[in-house]
Amino acid sequence: MANKIISKVMDAFCLNDSYDDEMEENEFEESTSIEDKIADFKKEDDLKSSSRSSRKDSRVVKLPVKSNMESMDEKQKVVIVRPFEFDETAGICDNLKDNKIVVVNTNSLDSKIAQRLLDFVGGATYVLNVQIREIDKGIYMFLPSNVDVSNTLKKEIQGKGVFNFMN
Repeated sequence: MANKIISKVMDAFCLNDSYDDEMEENEFEESTSIEDKIADFKKEDDLKSSSRSSRKDSRVVKLPVKSNMESMDEKQKVVIVRPFEFDETAGICDNLKDNKIVVVNTNSLDSKIAQRLLDFVGGATYVLNVQIREIDKGIYMFLPSNVDVSNTLKKEIQGKGVFNFMN
């Protein structure tokens, strides 16, 4: 009975060696588990940062840019559009995104609606690096960056005169 009282007193004052040994083992186990937790946290943080960077990359929209050599091998398409309402501008812009040459005749539109259409498509031409050429009054040609049109025919006709025999 005296041994029990002495062991309880020693336990109370932490003088029992067996208890200290257990405590040291628990501290070692806790330190190992803390190191494991830190390693796990770093792994999770790396995964989160990589997923964040991939999410940022997924928001970036890359426009297709074809080199001149690729475009020379393919046939170039020309789309002629005569819109009757403003809602047709999205289709015009879609054709421009596909690197197609688009000719738009706005003569069938009210002048205010035609101006709105040209403003809208003009914004798309700036973003897509497309050239605008006015062919005639109310008729516009939109050319992708890989297409170049020379205007020598108009100068040649004016210089030589097609109907010189009538003069």
